[in-house]
Amino acid sequence: MHVRHLSIGDFRSYPSAELALEPGVSTLVGLNGQGKTNLVEAIGYVASLSSHRVATDQPLVRFGADRAIVRCAVVRDGRESLVELEITPGKANRAKLNRSPLPRTRDVLGTLRTVLFAPEDLALVKGDPGERRRFLDDLLVQRQPRWAGVRSDYDKILKQRGALLKSAASLLGGRPGRGRRSASVPEGVDPREAAEEAVRTLDIWDDHLATVGSQLLYARLRLLRDLVPHLQEAYREVSANQSEATAVYRSSLHDAAAEAIAGGAVPEPDELRTMLLETLAERRSQEIERGVNLVGPHRDDLVLGLGEMPAKGYASHGESWSFALGLRLAAYHLLRHDLGDDPVLVLDDVFAELDSGRRERLAAMIADCEQVLITAAVPEDVPEGLAGRTYAVSLGEVSAP
Repeated sequence: MHVRHLSIGDFRSYPSAELALEPGVSTLVGLNGQGKTNLVEAIGYVASLSSHRVATDQPLVRFGADRAIVRCAVVRDGRESLVELEITPGKANRAKLNRSPLPRTRDVLGTLRTVLFAPEDLALVKGDPGERRRFLDDLLVQRQPRWAGVRSDYDKILKQRGALLKSAASLLGGRPGRGRRSASVPEGVDPREAAEEAVRTLDIWDDHLATVGSQLLYARLRLLRDLVPHLQEAYREVSANQSEATAVYRSSLHDAAAEAIAGGAVPEPDELRTMLLETLAERRSQEIERGVNLVGPHRDDLVLGLGEMPAKGYASHGESWSFALGLRLAAYHLLRHDLGDDPVLVLDDVFAELDSGRRERLAAMIADCEQVLITAAVPEDVPEGLAGRTYAVSLGEVSAP
């Protein structure tokens, strides 16, 4: 798989740009702030419908423009597909595949698969659990695009259930003797009765959360089981066998279930659904008191370790870089194994952060990839073993070789 051509309009700093690419290594060279990362960000957006730099679409649209356009020609097994995306903040984005409109934007997922490593990936090791959950879920979608729908359904359930919990907390807080009255309770309605009705409704949302959450949790656990061997191998190669990388899933389920999962167990979805319902029942009073969802895949974490020590807080800067890089390379090799072809590997401003040994080892590891896209401030940052086409990027203009 490789990108043959990228065309963008009003995306980030670019009024327009065209980039013709070939298999092999292509390097975008330019000083910081010239727009080279914007180009690989556009390619990543086609693959994932999200940015590795920002959480919303608004910053992707050039200042003063109403929308951004991204077109990407993707070649796989000798056949070319054209993906067209229209990004309109505040409205529904639109997508076309081979010039035919799609009913849902996410229907383009799977046409292009990329694995991107960038400085922001240090957050996988040093950041909050949400960074690691996103890594797992994004990889799930790359592996099987249908998980985008499951993630969307789960987020909707969390939103509805969270609103109900917040309402129940407010109603109970407003009952006689608590010193305040909830503004959401009409005059003449007993807050206690209204709260009890809200709590009864929770049973329905518990069932929804357990049903969809068990599917997502099962998929994550299977993914991690398949990913860890690739992670251990990639980390050994990047770090020159300095230590062994580990990754353990920490679940928000009750103690017995969480302990089994941490030990590597992958219960079936029906078992996980039962465990979720049991844990929700155990923690209902806490959830109502706090007015938030405390149980489910959205509260889980991926605990990364080096040998016997947790990576977060103990790994050096170099070890953290190696671990983050190991995670991305593991994702690459897993997708390569699953799909039978190579995803596009994107290395955004990576080599400047690596010492010479890690640079050379990384270069050797990716030499056989079908397509590698690199951004760098100066050509000297890129190892000689990754010689290929070089593009100059300056003030939002791209000069082909």
